[in-house]
Amino acid sequence: MNNSFGFNSLHPAICFLYYIGLFLISMLFIHPYFLLAALVSVILLNFFHNRGKEIRKGAKFYIFIGVVILLINPLFSHRGATILFYLFDQPITLESMMFGFLMMLSIVTIIITFLSFNFIITEDKFIYLFSSFAPKTALLIMMAFRFVPLLKRRLIEIANVQKTRGISIKSGTIKQRAKAGMSILFILMTWSMEEALQTADSMKARGYGLGKRSSFNVYRFYKQDVFFLIWFSLLMVIFIIQGISGYGKLEIYPQLEALPLSNRENNLFVLVLLFLFTPHFIEGREYCKWRLSK
Repeated sequence: MNNSFGFNSLHPAICFLYYIGLFLISMLFIHPYFLLAALVSVILLNFFHNRGKEIRKGAKFYIFIGVVILLINPLFSHRGATILFYLFDQPITLESMMFGFLMMLSIVTIIITFLSFNFIITEDKFIYLFSSFAPKTALLIMMAFRFVPLLKRRLIEIANVQKTRGISIKSGTIKQRAKAGMSILFILMTWSMEEALQTADSMKARGYGLGKRSSFNVYRFYKQDVFFLIWFSLLMVIFIIQGISGYGKLEIYPQLEALPLSNRENNLFVLVLLFLFTPHFIEGREYCKWRLSK
């Protein structure tokens, strides 16, 4: 079964391999050029998926997280030879600022990558990939992912119902707000526990885990899947070897090195760009085909 389009049309294992590579790039290559390229690629990829709806929705949160990460390191770490200025008699160094900037890029990239990951690797695809050798673990992970937005929706629903009874965490004294919050939380936990028991009974009645699990969707490998499997795997091996060897990393302490890349790192950067923007090429190709067919 392969009825989707663009990057989403690839086999789930290929898409999953791409995201593993993206995570590796974000953690192995601690250099502004590499991290900025990864961040730009994943933002553009989210715009290909749903026009950046999720990014726009959480833009304030991502900016807040980025600013906090950027400021924490220079405020608490004063390592580095290049002192920019003093804040409360504590030196703020260029090296600590750069380290905070790189950590900000890395973490924000990983967070935004999960938005794209959740769009492409849906629940059925994730279960399909891991249910054959780790069915319970795969189910547990997907249920954990599901419960975060589910509990949020239920909490809002309970709070709205309780507000009609005069119980609100936004009005009254601190004691009254705390009491209202505990009441809402108790209802939420009771509701969730009751549904968990019903789900467990339903799964037991259906014989979950007693035999080999079948899948509603059957994903097959096509020629393009084999090509991209070899392509992603080869590049990831190169990235791991080069990353372990120390290439693609900016020396920060004790003194910040120059930003320009060496010849070998330039070649590595080109390969990273080819890896990062492969899904964009696939999406662009499909878009061009669609436009020409009209």
